Amino acid sequence: MNSCIIFIDGASSGNPGRSGAGFLIFSQGKLKKKASLCTGIKTNNQAEYLALIHALKSAMAMGFENVTVYSDSKLLVMQVKGIYRVKSENLKPLHREALGIIKMFSSFEIRHIGREKNKEADKLAKAGVRSCP
Repeated sequence: MNSCIIFIDGASSGNPGRSGAGFLIFSQGKLKKKASLCTGIKTNNQAEYLALIHALKSAMAMGFENVTVYSDSKLLVMQVKGIYRVKSENLKPLHREALGIIKMFSSFEIRHIGREKNKEADKLAKAGVRSCP
């Protein structure tokens, strides 16, 4: 099976403020890619969605078909699962984009994890904030 596990996180300095996204992609127990990027002036929740979108696009480009995502953002996880409605106007387009990408995978699962289990993605997201001009 062409599967991967992804850990994502977003961060912002101010809300909104300079923001960053970070993600790690693992397959067969090995790190395949990690990334840290500046996402501009965004809220923390927007940064979380941008981390998801960039990670999913990377996984797709790498040829993965089955994806499991771990995030410490309960809001993002519950919105992607359809349990929470997306009320924020600034999140609606990001939510739509993420769902559009998700549909292209053979299987997709997203799970909420505690921050203590997402430290590496958190470091990458904060590095993304620091890289913003």
